[in-house]
Amino acid sequence: MCNIIKLKKDTIYPKENQYKTLDATMSPYTVHISLYQEKPQNITISKHFPILISRHLCSNIPRRWCWRWRALPYNMSKNKYSVLLPTYNERDNLPLIVWLLVKYFEESGHQFEIIVIDDGSPDGTLEVAKQLEKIYGKEKIVLRPRAKKLGLGTAYIHGIKHATGNFVFIMDADLSHHPKFIPEFIKKQQEGNYDVVSGTRYRGNGGVYGWDLKRKVISRGANLLTQILLRPGASDLTGSFRLYRKDVLEKLVQSCVSKGYVFQMEMIVRARQLGYTIGEVPISFVDRVYGESKLGGSEIIGFAKGLLYLFATT
Repeated sequence: MCNIIKLKKDTIYPKENQYKTLDATMSPYTVHISLYQEKPQNITISKHFPILISRHLCSNIPRRWCWRWRALPYNMSKNKYSVLLPTYNERDNLPLIVWLLVKYFEESGHQFEIIVIDDGSPDGTLEVAKQLEKIYGKEKIVLRPRAKKLGLGTAYIHGIKHATGNFVFIMDADLSHHPKFIPEFIKKQQEGNYDVVSGTRYRGNGGVYGWDLKRKVISRGANLLTQILLRPGASDLTGSFRLYRKDVLEKLVQSCVSKGYVFQMEMIVRARQLGYTIGEVPISFVDRVYGESKLGGSEIIGFAKGLLYLFATT
């Protein structure tokens, strides 16, 4: 038989058979039950269910003994996070970004997978990705390459088809987006139950580092123009570090027609249009460590065309 034990988080109860009410929490917790120097027994509890503890844990305990009950964060929940990493000539950056992603996900205790979508990089990025797959395992590193460069938007569409997580991160593989912010994205999503959480360079402690004045002015100007014309409900429309519910991302992808960098902008605009909730996390954007930026004249022209299209259709 089992007794139902309900208790409050981070509370010590001096009596061995005292039942308390557990406050509802946003994520599962582990209860550590210790009796003097005995090894704690861990029992996982979730948001809506009481704890079930065997009767022998609750009976025949001398009153002079003291039970210590404490609920601690336990993040091995049912949520799984798929990270989409489109790559093109990222041979030097890929090992670093993967190592950091693994580090921060494992430290926070979340289930994850990293999906590498390489577009036929001539620098050997795919060969590096295959080595990383051997190091970290096929469950964590999922390779879904394509024969040639087909654009950022289609890379995400391709990656989503192979994602097994119920949440999806999209980010750059060139270390411009630091994985240290991932726990903050997850925390923000859980706090507000958001459909989308977007990284912002233009609020709070967010910022841009490593750019010259010209590029900063172009970025600020482009973002200001999008705010005026589109009123997207997000402070950083041109950023590309985001967390989506997978089902929401799938619907947004189906509604978007843009390619390249405009794809990111349209995703937020369509999210607002479809009534999805959007949260923001301040991030530090740092210019790439290795390689060259892929933002050129053709991308700028494409951005201008995409902005006019969205202005006319939203």
